Amino acid sequence: MGKHSGGCLCGAVRFEIEGDFDAFFLCHCGRCRKDTGSSNAANLFASGAALTWLQGRDQTNLYQVADTRHAKCFCKTCGSAVPIEHEAAGLIVVPAGALETDIPIRPTAHICMSSRANWDDTLEELPKMDGMPG
Repeated sequence: MGKHSGGCLCGAVRFEIEGDFDAFFLCHCGRCRKDTGSSNAANLFASGAALTWLQGRDQTNLYQVADTRHAKCFCKTCGSAVPIEHEAAGLIVVPAGALETDIPIRPTAHICMSSRANWDDTLEELPKMDGMPG
């Protein structure tokens, strides 16, 4: 059973996940693109895992899109995405970028590709740089 830790950009929120991840999806739907401001959201899903807030739980806010399952939990100060616990479903959704420990699984799949951004095609062909452009 794995133990993973993470937090937000400003350091106000810290958490720990104990358990294994079931799936790792890269979602390209319009809601996830708006959530991240990027081409996709990278989320890990864990059923049966335990989420422990080490600090700053009161510094988070949960936004739920009306009449959908789409939700985002984030730090009130810096806006970083942090885990969501869907207690009724027994599921924790963890934004991959919020983790500070290595992720033991590779992404399972790209999902919602039919609604991906028009510029999100053949991105693997772009030049790759180790730092900021000079």
